[in-house]
Amino acid sequence: MPSSRTQWSVGDVVITRVDEIALEGQGRWLLPDATPELVGAQPWLDPSSTDEDGEIRVSVHSFVVDIADTRVIVDTGVGNGKVRENPAWNDLDTDYLQRLAGAGVSPDSVDLVVTTHIHRDHVGWNTTVREGLWEPTFPRARYLTSRTEWDFWASQELSADQERMFADSITPIRQAGQLDVVTAESAVEIADGIELIPTPGHTPGHVSVRISSAGETAFITGDSMHHPVQLAHPSLCCGADVDPLLARRTRELILSSIADTNTLLLGSHFTPPTGGHVESTTTGFVLVPAPAR
Repeated sequence: MPSSRTQWSVGDVVITRVDEIALEGQGRWLLPDATPELVGAQPWLDPSSTDEDGEIRVSVHSFVVDIADTRVIVDTGVGNGKVRENPAWNDLDTDYLQRLAGAGVSPDSVDLVVTTHIHRDHVGWNTTVREGLWEPTFPRARYLTSRTEWDFWASQELSADQERMFADSITPIRQAGQLDVVTAESAVEIADGIELIPTPGHTPGHVSVRISSAGETAFITGDSMHHPVQLAHPSLCCGADVDPLLARRTRELILSSIADTNTLLLGSHFTPPTGGHVESTTTGFVLVPAPAR
């Protein structure tokens, strides 16, 4: 990855992107209809968002939000040493914790961990191995997920890979008493200036994160969007969407609500520059990169 971290200021808030891995060769299953021809017809896209063959690129990273006396991490990536069916996620050995440290983030300084949804590339660093057992990575933190999301997974017959995800990344934080299930049928404030916004479709209880400070706003997408090309074509749906039609409606609502405003859009899988402002055009929306520190 070009950089291990990038920062934006939103009013009095500092938001830091901390990288885990870049994902190559994942574009076709993520957005099956994002063909090189369709993507190549968007001259505004940053070159980092595609490879030499015109296939989309995505990354896995966390956002650290520092607001007043509260430190929040939004999503925790894939994690090290997790057995996963996807070869790109299987048994990773990255320096993610060192990158957090480089951003001035120690595990015991984190107050809240927000899980936008319970997928394997968003919950992995919830836990790390200590003396052969999976234990919470952030010992003081409350781990938040939406009640709708929790209830959805509780009603499902899990695959073997999903069972491993719960066993190594979800159950340990619940057993430690650190998991909070939050009712988020509408916007709910979890800390001063930080709200969970229901953005269903990718999963039924998916949430995004809205940050407000001193008249400025940021919006962290989670998997309501995977790639900037979806601004121009909101109809492009992820192969993992539980409800593709609802996911499209949610995406369209997000984009129309923040277009031509000062809201900073931060893509949870967008490669650098990752953040920008949504502008409307006669043919759709585009992302104008926002300066980062």
